[in-house]
Amino acid sequence: MKAIVVENAAGPFVLKDLPTPVPGAGEVLVKIHASGVNPLDTKIWAGAAAHARHPLPATLGIDMAGTVEAVGADVETFAVGDDVYGMTGGVGGVQGSLAQYAAVDARLIAHKPASLSMRQAAALPLAVITAWEGMFDRVDVQEGETVLVIGAAGGVGHVALQLAKARGAKTFGVDRAEAADYLRSIGATPIDRKIPVADYVREMTDGSGFDVVYDCVGALDDAFVAVRRFGRVTSSLGWSTHSLAPLSFRAASYSGVFTLLPLLTGEGREAHGHILAEAARLAEAGKLTPRLDDRRFSLDQASDAHALLRDGLSRGKVVVDVSAADPR
Repeated sequence: MKAIVVENAAGPFVLKDLPTPVPGAGEVLVKIHASGVNPLDTKIWAGAAAHARHPLPATLGIDMAGTVEAVGADVETFAVGDDVYGMTGGVGGVQGSLAQYAAVDARLIAHKPASLSMRQAAALPLAVITAWEGMFDRVDVQEGETVLVIGAAGGVGHVALQLAKARGAKTFGVDRAEAADYLRSIGATPIDRKIPVADYVREMTDGSGFDVVYDCVGALDDAFVAVRRFGRVTSSLGWSTHSLAPLSFRAASYSGVFTLLPLLTGEGREAHGHILAEAARLAEAGKLTPRLDDRRFSLDQASDAHALLRDGLSRGKVVVDVSAADPR
């Protein structure tokens, strides 16, 4: 098979011929049609993501969508020909999705939503799992609650808003001013990130704060100020140090999300498959649609796809069309 290999940190993307993997017990062989590119992928490429435990040389790519080509022993939920999607590798030394085929743990995948293209499906797994764990598993957002997402137009943020909306919450999104029209299109009230937190809390909530705040960009200090008394804050990016005083004075709670844990430890992998199956149902109901950057990249252009994301020029999720390199 054809696969992209990165030999060293910040090194070139090299298209190589590698042996096609064989699925073991509990695995399926997937012919990959599309590979989603996440900020974490670019950090692994740069050698700046030790927590992902993905030593180079390696094939990158955490998210994928494709078709089952073969089924290993003890797999009953998938059959040859099934279209699937998942967050299946690219960390922990496991082959990533910038390859024509991958043998993946069947617990980590779900049937692809029929209403979404392969490209759309490949854009979802890491984002929807991260958003789901934060919005539902950590803070259990409820109908009628006010939800603020910081980094609202980003990969996790735009999905988190749609999940909260599907639960019946009233949603607000902090991001660049130029993202306002998109945020309105998914039912959120846009907030320009240049506006001071105290100002938009006063304007949007009469100064009481939001029931739930999901920080997707490492803005916990803002989140702790924006949350109401007895509210809940969650974050998918908790780097750096922060004062807990504003949170404590509100008697609010904080919880973090570390989506890679099941991939790195093997613990809780079934939960990922369950989340993806539930997300597929939301997509089929028209309540969840990923926002894609409309630029197209083939497998041998994967480095360009990464560069687009690294340079901050993408508008939506970046996806590599892996099947374009398949001679069949």
